[in-house]
Amino acid sequence: MDFPIRDLIAQPLRVAEFETAADTIYQALKPSPQINWPLLSARCGCEVWVKHENHLPTGAFKVRGGLWFVHQLSSGGHVKRGVIATTRGNHGQSIALAAARNGVRAVVVVPKGNNRDKNDAMRALGAELIELGDDFDSARVHSARIAAERGLYPLPSFHASLVQGVGTYAWEFFREVSELDVIYAPVGLGSGLAGLLAARNALGLNTELVGVVAEKADAYASSFEGDDLVSTVSADTLADGLAVRVPSAEALAYLRTGISRFVRVSEDAILAAINVYLSDTHNLAEGAGAAPLAALLAERERHVGKRVGVVLSGGNLDRDMLRRAIEHSI
Repeated sequence: MDFPIRDLIAQPLRVAEFETAADTIYQALKPSPQINWPLLSARCGCEVWVKHENHLPTGAFKVRGGLWFVHQLSSGGHVKRGVIATTRGNHGQSIALAAARNGVRAVVVVPKGNNRDKNDAMRALGAELIELGDDFDSARVHSARIAAERGLYPLPSFHASLVQGVGTYAWEFFREVSELDVIYAPVGLGSGLAGLLAARNALGLNTELVGVVAEKADAYASSFEGDDLVSTVSADTLADGLAVRVPSAEALAYLRTGISRFVRVSEDAILAAINVYLSDTHNLAEGAGAAPLAALLAERERHVGKRVGVVLSGGNLDRDMLRRAIEHSI
């Protein structure tokens, strides 16, 4: 099941395929809500709808992709010795939960100094956790070596099956909230934004899709804006779910077919957005989850009177970051 199992550009996903994935995913979780919060709408000057992927069992949309992908792999007998994934936390929790449900061994590799709360959550879900490398991209190198040594199936962070599974959140969002003018979504390695694009196309809609990255981890934005794949020297952002130095060529190629643009948000803007979510909706959002709202707040004059969606994917906010956000003035 190497990438791509299907060419998402030449053979787009259909609504029926999202429905098929959802049938499996809903055995482990319920559809997440989409809520219009009056205080948030007033602050942004438009009708804001939040897709609450932070309400899922692992606090992020990645669990959808993990459940669908590992189900397919285990059904086909591809993972008898187990699976391995590189993560900063949310993808790893997704794989750990999915592996446990399918009776599969899971190993996750995280960089040194990774978020302790996320590490604990992955262990609690049954994963073997290995800390190697200084950042996500160096951890990926170690993960590939361990996969070869142990005969584990290496699970990528971007894959057509992940797009299909993760894209069920977008299928729900478009189905429940009509005529969205624009949606802002966070971008780590791209499966969430790609799922949004695939679902929009399957439904024949014209909603503008905007990817959001951190200023300190803008490899996707820089690559999208130019002709070449751009890697950055570091990705030192508080939004660990966005901390990617090396973008996926496959993800970028697919996103180029229908994404409008990317927005970079600062560390201060992310902290402010975490604070806004807490004050206006009483929801906890980690950095990656708050980034789309930070982008909307920065661009609110563009959307006065419009219907705007923001994807809150990443509710795994640790105490130290919560303290920083509370102390940060809105």
